[in-house]
Amino acid sequence: MSLEKEISRRKTFGIVAHPDAGKTTLTEKLLLFGGAIQEAGAVKSNKIKKGATSDFMEIERQRGISVATSVLAFDYKDKKINILDTPGHKDFAEDTFRTLTAVDSVIVVVDVAKGVEEQTEKLVEVCRMRNIPMLVFVNKMDREGKDAFDLMDEIEQKLSLRVTPLSWPIGIGATFKGIYNIWEKNIGLFSNENKQKISEAIAFDNLEDTELDNIIGEKFAENLRNEIELVTEVYPAFDEKEYMSGSLQPVFFGSALNNFGVRELLDAFVDIAPHPQSKETDTRIVEPFENNFSGFVFKIHANMDPKHRDRLAFVKIVSGKFERNKNYLHVRQNKNMKFSSPNAFFADKKEIVDESFAGDIVGLHDTGNFRIGDTLTEGEKMMFKGIPSFSPEHFRYINNADPMKAKQLEKGVDQLMDEGVAQLFTLEMNNRKIIGTVGALQYEVIQYRLEHEYGAKVTYEPISIFKACWVDVEDEKSAEFQEFKRVKQKYLARDKFNQLVFLADSSFTIQMTQEKYPSVKLHFVSEF
Repeated sequence: MSLEKEISRRKTFGIVAHPDAGKTTLTEKLLLFGGAIQEAGAVKSNKIKKGATSDFMEIERQRGISVATSVLAFDYKDKKINILDTPGHKDFAEDTFRTLTAVDSVIVVVDVAKGVEEQTEKLVEVCRMRNIPMLVFVNKMDREGKDAFDLMDEIEQKLSLRVTPLSWPIGIGATFKGIYNIWEKNIGLFSNENKQKISEAIAFDNLEDTELDNIIGEKFAENLRNEIELVTEVYPAFDEKEYMSGSLQPVFFGSALNNFGVRELLDAFVDIAPHPQSKETDTRIVEPFENNFSGFVFKIHANMDPKHRDRLAFVKIVSGKFERNKNYLHVRQNKNMKFSSPNAFFADKKEIVDESFAGDIVGLHDTGNFRIGDTLTEGEKMMFKGIPSFSPEHFRYINNADPMKAKQLEKGVDQLMDEGVAQLFTLEMNNRKIIGTVGALQYEVIQYRLEHEYGAKVTYEPISIFKACWVDVEDEKSAEFQEFKRVKQKYLARDKFNQLVFLADSSFTIQMTQEKYPSVKLHFVSEF
């Protein structure tokens, strides 16, 4: 197959939503339809004892939430689909924001009963900023919830999207009968029996057909005809160009847990979702169909395999073809590296691959060379843009609870910080270490992983910091900067990359500092 053909059959997307809207369950069902697993495991149901394929960390299985982004790939209808399942919990939002730099389109999951929730709004905002094409999937239609028209209004208003339904529910909750697929003009009937297997749809070219009354009952048939008529009048027709530019979002209805409406979503997705897109670097825009390989690290994960203490750097391939055992340039370190066992993913199962193409995600074994945002090329010097670290919102001193394990602790903290789980600040005055995170739940995860993966015990101690600000100054020798350093020395620290950081205790302090020292610029994002 030619390079161009290989790249154009790739579809890489992320699934985003508020916790508990059913992201991980939907991911499982997409794998089921892709033939990648024979029986799907639900996250909550007690009847099925199988855990979800994409939750592989011990702590995820205990809590029933996803805390790490996992990558899953499968083939469907001659397309190669790469899914990035992201954590929905807001304490892990940073991981999700970074993952969005590696996808070409997004599926937004909305819970029919709860409607649009806060975390969904934040994530959709990030997608809108980058004009990523979005599909909306309204989940849990077999439970009582909001009326379909009301829900469409809410999605339009709260998420500022322009929507058009490509499937439509027949009834809701206890009276839920099935789904009319507007995109392919057929009806999928809902049966409660086979939650783990896949059922067939009945084709209906014409809704006026009396056969419809026999199948779903006269009342429902009449209702469906009226609603579909309304839908075609109220909502714009689907237009692929508008969808690709991020100005029109198709909506699908279904119940992921009961396998319902998922195939309609997948079929339409395969037809309309974009192939790999171009990406900006500090020197030029890189196109996916270029012959030369380039890619960037968007995530690092330590200890995916509890038996081997390994680290994997997840690389999104932006252009060309990646080959095993070929030399590539690590731009930041300006050195050539080759990789003898690059991995492709299927949740926690990994396979060694000989070649991968633009749009794919490859896992490279890392001995500490990579950090988030690093670029690999075939020799060209350029760095991909738009992979920031955000200023944390929670800060705590970290103390070693077992002096005999100082070395393990240092190694553990070092590796977890490289993953981007949290950020480490070292005070200039006394070298005490402070961990900053986006969410409070991160501290528990760090403590748990340090103990179980590195054998190190830690305790935390509160510290009142409002924001970490990266310091940017034109002339380091200026009298003003020297005075700033003298006056603020108690609050100055270095981050992991030795950049100077000012730990401000309130927004008032930040304001006063900027007025008093105008030449010292303060930034809330490390990429300035």
